[in-house]
Amino acid sequence: MSVQNEWVPKTKLGKLVKEGKVSSIKDVIEYNMPIREHQIVDVLLPSLESKIIYSGVVQRQTDAGEVNSFKIVTVIGNKDGFVGIGSGKSRQLNEAQEKALIDAKLNITYVERGCGAWECRCGTQHSVPYKVYGKAGSVGVLLMPAPKGTGIVASEIAQQVLALAGVLDVWVQSFGETRNHVNTAYATLNALRRGLRFKKPVDWSR
Repeated sequence: MSVQNEWVPKTKLGKLVKEGKVSSIKDVIEYNMPIREHQIVDVLLPSLESKIIYSGVVQRQTDAGEVNSFKIVTVIGNKDGFVGIGSGKSRQLNEAQEKALIDAKLNITYVERGCGAWECRCGTQHSVPYKVYGKAGSVGVLLMPAPKGTGIVASEIAQQVLALAGVLDVWVQSFGETRNHVNTAYATLNALRRGLRFKKPVDWSR
């Protein structure tokens, strides 16, 4: 039985998706409709891939002593313009992984891609359309358009986020405490999100 058949939506958006009245996740994001049920993403984007970018143990002090929990940070994407990052914490590893995956789906975003490199100008969606800067904690990330064939010139964590977003060629410059992999991932996602604030000339008439 499919996810859509098993799922009983509780939100208005979920009911619209279940009824087939909303069929585009891009429209959901562009109209700032909050995604409160991860099944919405399961239905509209069934081809998502996921990758764990951080796995660790955190401790919490209680009256009974120290309690250990697993913390997982996961990035998801369809390699075609959609990407999200989520975190989950639980005393059970599998439960932490599931929480991180659900959180990533609830925070999924659309990525504006293009060809902003003056050396290329091919017009295809292989890079970012312009320079864009993102920040998370002490880490800053600057994404710069690159011509076809350049690849993703970035740290391993930024590479994983950009690859799942569908960005094939880009130069990335990082600032701050880049050893913090979680902040690096969120800073990269923040840069991609900021790219949605600007419209390209071809979009002015829309």
